[in-house]
Amino acid sequence: MSSMMIEVMDGQLPARAWWATWRLRYNLGLAVSGILAFFLYAVMFFSSPVDYFGMDGRITLFTIATQVIGYLLFMACANVCYFVGPISERLIRPKDVGRYRSTAYSLGFWFSCALPFLIPLLQIFQLLLEVPREG
Repeated sequence: MSSMMIEVMDGQLPARAWWATWRLRYNLGLAVSGILAFFLYAVMFFSSPVDYFGMDGRITLFTIATQVIGYLLFMACANVCYFVGPISERLIRPKDVGRYRSTAYSLGFWFSCALPFLIPLLQIFQLLLEVPREG
C-alpha cells in the first residue's frame, strides 16, 4: 500500500486535502447512480400501464436533455453539500479522525448515490397505489 493511501486512511492529511482526495470518487458514484437510476426509470416508464404525465410512453431527446440538465444541477448541489464533511470535522473535532472521516464519507456517499433512485421508487409506489380505471 502506498504511503499516500496509508495517510489518507489514517487521517493524517489535513481535512481539506483528505476530502478533496475523495471528491472524484464521490462524483463518479453520483454519475453512475444517476445513469442506473435513469435506465431503471426508462424500464419502468416503458413497461408500466400507467401513462406518466400524459406522455403516451414517449421519452424524447428533449426529455432526456431536460433530465440530464436537472441531474447536473443535482450533482452541483451535492458537491456543495460535500463541504459538510470538512466543516463538520472542524466543528466536531473527533478524537479518531480517520474513523470519523471514513464514517462521514460513507454515509454521505451512499445517501447521495441512493437519492436518484427515488424517482423509480416513486413510480413503483404509484403503480402499487394505482386504482384500475374503467374505460
